[in-house]
Amino acid sequence: MIKFYLYDLEEWNMHLYGTQSVNNLGHLTIGEVDSVELADTYGTPLLVYDIALFKQRAKAFKDTFKKAGIKAQVAYASKAFSSIAIYEVAKQMDLSLDVVSGGELYTAVAADFPREKIHFHGNNKSFEELQYAFDEKIGCIVVDNFMEIDLVMEISEARQQEMNVLLRVTPGVNASTHDYITTGQEDSKFGFDLKNGQADDAFLKLFNHPYITVLGMHCHIGSQIFETDAFRLAAEALMEKMVEWREKFKFVCPVLNLGGGFGIRYTSEDKPLPPAAYVEEMENVVLSMTRKHNYPLPEIWIEPGRSLVGDAGTTLYKTGSTKTVPGIRTYVAVDGGMSDNIRPALYGAKYSAVSASKMMDPHSSKVTIAGKCCESGDKLIEDTYLAEPTEGDIIAVFCTGAYTYSMASNYNRLPKPAVVFCENGEHQLVIRRETKDDIIRLDIPLQKADSSKLL
Repeated sequence: MIKFYLYDLEEWNMHLYGTQSVNNLGHLTIGEVDSVELADTYGTPLLVYDIALFKQRAKAFKDTFKKAGIKAQVAYASKAFSSIAIYEVAKQMDLSLDVVSGGELYTAVAADFPREKIHFHGNNKSFEELQYAFDEKIGCIVVDNFMEIDLVMEISEARQQEMNVLLRVTPGVNASTHDYITTGQEDSKFGFDLKNGQADDAFLKLFNHPYITVLGMHCHIGSQIFETDAFRLAAEALMEKMVEWREKFKFVCPVLNLGGGFGIRYTSEDKPLPPAAYVEEMENVVLSMTRKHNYPLPEIWIEPGRSLVGDAGTTLYKTGSTKTVPGIRTYVAVDGGMSDNIRPALYGAKYSAVSASKMMDPHSSKVTIAGKCCESGDKLIEDTYLAEPTEGDIIAVFCTGAYTYSMASNYNRLPKPAVVFCENGEHQLVIRRETKDDIIRLDIPLQKADSSKLL
């Protein structure tokens, strides 16, 4: 039977992720749980996470450093998907945590994440957010601009409280990815430029401060990157600056944070490398340059986000109406869309999908999966192949674990979906589906006035 299933999956060009498989009912399973059962239990749209895959990826990153004998921190870049439960899993895997707002920090506190392993990012942190970081005595603030330096100094001096910082820098590296998710080039809203002297000026403002400890530098060159060249160039640029600071200021950086951005496979067009390949390229550069310049080996930090949760997440939808435009296309509408996954409409992100309730049926019907939002651009996938569609089919869209729930909205007053974790045949609700009452919970009715006074 297994050979029969694999033959059909290959015939229809299906690619399964992590623990996904097909059971004897012909249904897609995730974490050994039937996807149709999940849809029946929790409703749709439903975001399902394969937690075993998350753990596998986390371990792979950590093991690569361990094998090389390099002290490191692997920080989950939680903007990809933030929740108490995923923070708890990250804590189980002994990861650090990258947060970018007071809200993400508050969630981490609610999850009782170790404060010393929380790194606070962001290009416009408010005074209140920074105060909150000091209140919680987090491990590190990644300083992004000169205004933030002033705020951090003000708070630390007023409280006489110590704080570790990293300086975020832009190394002038252009990564091969979408313009919206490229962040390491000179023209970026993030960080201090390495080439025009801004990074040096930022360092000097904080160097020898009585309460602030500069750990080193941080860079992040973009997201969904498949090649290692950009990571190598970024590592070289930062190492060269670290050597320069030692010569000029007798300062040795104890930490080098090279960010994340490691790509995943959304469709057959994507050719990602194993997580170890990106890390090994960074390690080779750092080891080579430390030997060349007799520089103490820094602790290396990285920040995988999408590569931990992206292909661990699958969204389940239920089909509704079908519309065929003769000679053009067939639309199959599902009960979600751009409200739970804005990425296709926002910047043309591509996904793959299967008929999760009909895995053994020929996936030979060419369709466009349309969302239910009142926008012509609400199309999740154009021109994909599914089993012959009928109302009530369960459709699985793969690799929706990163930047979908985080970017979800209540457009058209649609509720945000539920989120479920699956592992070893068990499933657990970790974010409940929003209700109609949730949709209006912040609304304030118009104050009633004496209508006669309006005449």
